[in-house]
Amino acid sequence: MSTKTILSVGQCDMDHGSISRLIGTLGGEVRRVHTAQEALAHVASGSFALVLVNRVFDLDGGDGQSLIRTIKAQNPNLPVMLVSNFADAQATAQAAGAEPGFGKAALQSPETAERLRKYLS
Repeated sequence: MSTKTILSVGQCDMDHGSISRLIGTLGGEVRRVHTAQEALAHVASGSFALVLVNRVFDLDGGDGQSLIRTIKAQNPNLPVMLVSNFADAQATAQAAGAEPGFGKAALQSPETAERLRKYLS
């Protein structure tokens, strides 16, 4: 069985480490990018089980909601999740076609692990 890869966009170092550890315990691996431009290039050239998008990118302040809309317009079947603690941001992302996401405060919750596990099995 091959390891599935998740693309993580715009996470700070600490959150990237936490997300990577969680996904590693679920049998996946994470490829990290910092900007929307990098993310779109990786999506076009790679095969990902899921794309995790931060609400506001750590490096350049990019808009995660805009990236979600672009990815879903170009790749409607590619699962995307927003990483945000804000319920209104989660609702906006889901309205744009994203899967129910999670906030950084919920990284240790069983529900977050279950949401991610479905893309790694």
